[in-house]
Amino acid sequence: MEEQTTTIRFWPIMIAIFFGTFLSVLSTTTINIALPLLMEHFHSELSTMQWMVTGFMLATGVISPLVGYLGGRFSYKRLYLYALVGFTLFSFLCAAAWDTSSLIVFRMLQGACSGLIMSCTMTIIFQVVPKERRAFAVSLWSLSAMVAPAIGPTFSGWLLQQASWHWLFLFNVPIGLIAIILTQRLIPYYRMNIPKSLDIPGVMTVILGSLALLIAFSEGNSWGWSSWKTLLLMAVGVALLVLFVWRELTAKEPLLNLRVFRIRRFTIMLSIYGMVTVALYTGTYLTPLFLQQVQLQSPLATGLILLPSSIILALLSPLAGKLYPKLGAVKMISIGIVFIFAGLFMLSWLHVNTAYSFVLWGMIIRNIGLGFASVPSSTASMEEIPPEWSGHAASISNWLRNVLSSFAIAVFTGLISSRSAVHSSELIQSGAADTNTIRLMSFTMSINDVFVIGAITVLAGFPLLLLLKQRRGREAVLQPSG
Repeated sequence: MEEQTTTIRFWPIMIAIFFGTFLSVLSTTTINIALPLLMEHFHSELSTMQWMVTGFMLATGVISPLVGYLGGRFSYKRLYLYALVGFTLFSFLCAAAWDTSSLIVFRMLQGACSGLIMSCTMTIIFQVVPKERRAFAVSLWSLSAMVAPAIGPTFSGWLLQQASWHWLFLFNVPIGLIAIILTQRLIPYYRMNIPKSLDIPGVMTVILGSLALLIAFSEGNSWGWSSWKTLLLMAVGVALLVLFVWRELTAKEPLLNLRVFRIRRFTIMLSIYGMVTVALYTGTYLTPLFLQQVQLQSPLATGLILLPSSIILALLSPLAGKLYPKLGAVKMISIGIVFIFAGLFMLSWLHVNTAYSFVLWGMIIRNIGLGFASVPSSTASMEEIPPEWSGHAASISNWLRNVLSSFAIAVFTGLISSRSAVHSSELIQSGAADTNTIRLMSFTMSINDVFVIGAITVLAGFPLLLLLKQRRGREAVLQPSG
């Protein structure tokens, strides 16, 4: 490793990482409830303004596979610094946008910088932080990455009541500047290796393939999951990603080193991490939807109802990092899966007049599970990755998370629509006459159906844990070539 700074200071590094990660993730949720205001301000339709949200997710997912190459070329400290500068600049430009098109473009560029930030921060942890403190470092990283979307609706609801929508973007500027200064001063410069060349065919296939799939997932509900556009994009996306895998396994200088999947612990834990991600979005997406669409709560009131569970998650994330060396990944993830299942299954019993306390406790139980499962799955997936490969492994992890989040939201939306129609028909046949009652009941029942699916999905983590034997010492790790 080529370094300019040999002394590793844990807390200064984590503070710099925390600011950037929190800011990046917070921006993914604060803007959603401002869509009606933005539609009115720019005189735009929802179908057009929705691309501000979708475009951000697409850019975040598409940029992730490039992080391994860019981090090797510029160093991860510099890449993280450049990403923070870009994120701060494009946040300001979003606030200064003059029409819908300019807002969407600046928001997509902000999303690309956000994708770089997430991958860079995880990579820096596994390349710079000493091994004995990585689990605690990952818990702090998870704290910023998971609490930010939870408090996003509360914060944005309050901010929109106090000021204009511009401040949802301007708020990022001073925090971004602080993160830039902290990163420049506190994170040491280092380089693991320098890639010889950019794998252009790999870049093209992974970007176009990811883009095709993410657009299909995002628009599948509005186009129809059986429409020719959705099916064509899915087929093209899968075909291009198959070509990408073949290219990366045969190239001398791959864009992403897919040989990390030969490390059994990484593959199994990444699969479990994917299930935890789906569980995260099940509650994060469905619960606010129920509170606002069925119980007609304001965004601020919704955020306040969800705030206690967010605090629980904030307290548990560092604790999980401390417990990890003592309990190990298998025990902690098993406990987490049980709590996640219990919380999601509890939330599948919602009805139109459900008490807020019931929703609150369901989310608290779910978040206890997320606190126990997320940190161990993230840490264990990267434990046996050689430092030279950590950038590639982090890029793969973040790419998977972005694809799964887009997929989960799209599938959940489609299931709610289809199951609502089924339940509406059943209610009409049973003799219910009030149209509004039928609408609210069928919508609530469809949300319950999706909660059940989310609960069953997370249980699939148990068979994977059985494949993972508790380590007695470090297992053999593939050594990087070159």
